[in-house]
Amino acid sequence: MLEKKNSVGSLDDSGHKIRQFLAKRLNDNQRFIVLCIVIGLLCGIGAVGLHLSIHFIFDTLWHWASVLPTWQFCLVMITAPTFAGLLVGYFGNRYAPNAIGSGIPQTKEAYYNKGGKIKASDGIWRFLLTSLYCGFGNSLGREGPTIHLSSAIASKVGHLMFKKPERIQSATPIGMAAGIAAAFNSPLSAITFVFEELLDNFSMKSLGGIVIAVVTAAAVSRTLLGNDPILSSELDLNYETASWMFVAIPLGFIVGWVGHLFVKSILSLRSFFKSRSAKFRIFNPAIGGLSCGILGLAAYFATDWLGNAQHSVFSIGYESLELAFEAKLAASIVALLLVLKIIAVVLNYATGGSGGLFSPTLFIGGLVGSLVGFGLVFLNTYIPIPDFPGDSKVIGGCVLLGMGSMFSSVIRCPFTSLIIIFEMTGNYSLILPLMACNMISWQLSRKREPIAIYDSLLLQDKVTLRKFTAYQGVQDYRSLPLSTIMTHSAISLDGFATIEESNAKINENHYHFHGYPVIDKKGKLLGLATHHEIEEADPNMELHCLIDTQKTITATPETSIQEAANMMIEKDIQQLPIVRADDNSQLLGLITLNDIARQQNMT
Repeated sequence: MLEKKNSVGSLDDSGHKIRQFLAKRLNDNQRFIVLCIVIGLLCGIGAVGLHLSIHFIFDTLWHWASVLPTWQFCLVMITAPTFAGLLVGYFGNRYAPNAIGSGIPQTKEAYYNKGGKIKASDGIWRFLLTSLYCGFGNSLGREGPTIHLSSAIASKVGHLMFKKPERIQSATPIGMAAGIAAAFNSPLSAITFVFEELLDNFSMKSLGGIVIAVVTAAAVSRTLLGNDPILSSELDLNYETASWMFVAIPLGFIVGWVGHLFVKSILSLRSFFKSRSAKFRIFNPAIGGLSCGILGLAAYFATDWLGNAQHSVFSIGYESLELAFEAKLAASIVALLLVLKIIAVVLNYATGGSGGLFSPTLFIGGLVGSLVGFGLVFLNTYIPIPDFPGDSKVIGGCVLLGMGSMFSSVIRCPFTSLIIIFEMTGNYSLILPLMACNMISWQLSRKREPIAIYDSLLLQDKVTLRKFTAYQGVQDYRSLPLSTIMTHSAISLDGFATIEESNAKINENHYHFHGYPVIDKKGKLLGLATHHEIEEADPNMELHCLIDTQKTITATPETSIQEAANMMIEKDIQQLPIVRADDNSQLLGLITLNDIARQQNMT
């Protein structure tokens, strides 16, 4: 314990000395510029390091396994992702819970609820576990973890260089932008992503520092990895806009539905695995790894039998996406990879793997677009479309549209989805069809599920942000379910304790609430008692007697905010217990009129 205190003290001393050194030489604005440059430099190095680490581990594993006899090859490629899942399950659940998942929900929680503070150990664990999990073949991406890693770096640098809490908090979006710029080699989309996903409003004050960090990080990435876009092609992919508008509309609907079902599958299965007993939860990622190994081998041998072996169900998988972009994969192979990749990603993420959804989302969207392209080629042979390009250009164009619209549907950042496709491919000729396609898929998925995936993941983890982003206008806010703003850990009282014991508990723990849910020995909700009622009741009476004649009014997490507010105003009450839809005695949390008013004022 003494060593730990000395270590923390040493770090604080170092930060104090750094702040003093800089304060003597630079004013606040100059120090902030230095902060942005340092964050951009370190985050660029961290992003490149994670990129190279994953690719080195997987390439080494694959080349070693591929020269083994078939049964040994299969054993290795099933064991490797399963073993990585065991590592993530053990270390993630015991030592690094914030290194599970993509890292973007954790970054949002840190920014809004913790003043932007992310522990350096979270960044270290994120780098190690994501490198092993994705490097050993599991089917998740590196971009979300890169954002989390970069935000942890930015938080630490901000703490070392500034003492003001607002300056430390402002380092988070700077690190976030630097990470995505380096991970995707896409500086413009990095800027828009931060404003759409984290900040929720465009601010020139925030823009300056973000641009400095993005430019620095992108320069580091391009110096170490090169200037080429992630997807490059030798095809002449210049398109006439008019005919492609007719392609964008149906493709937007198709991809929007696929994206919606993809997100619902992840959330539903993740909820199931989170409900398992804690002692079994450490094995969840191993189940996902085992499944990915089986699915990856099935895809590899099936595509080999179809004439073009692909291992893209394993790990990142951009190689197959690039082949689809160049129309070098048969429709049967594309369909097979699409189905197995979706299943692998859903299982890997839902079971608690360490990896993100950016790469899988683009991969899945690109393959959906490729299949639509094959359908158009087939249709064009029977019903020729005037001024329509050749087969390969049709499929390549549909891949671009599918990638953008899938990103818009799943990640819910429509402007970022436009720009990121251009930066990833270097192709700008489909801007109008891409805009139409993205808006359709975004609106469809938003209509089907108003809460975006990263916010839904936070709600599953019983985390309510102090400010909920991405909802425009009062009507939009009121239609959201109570799960977005409810208090998940409501302070409850034992119904079979005496009034005197209840008052003692309230005073001992310094509770200052208007009312308290009352539960029995099994945790079942009995009713709601106000602080005033408890103070005035007979001290020897058991608490449940105080509420026996009451009719308890409750709501469910799915109840809309507007409906709950109207209910409380009509019944003249200030709080509602939140219960399960299928069991109104199972207490899940609490909502008050103050919660609703406070969140509405911040929206």
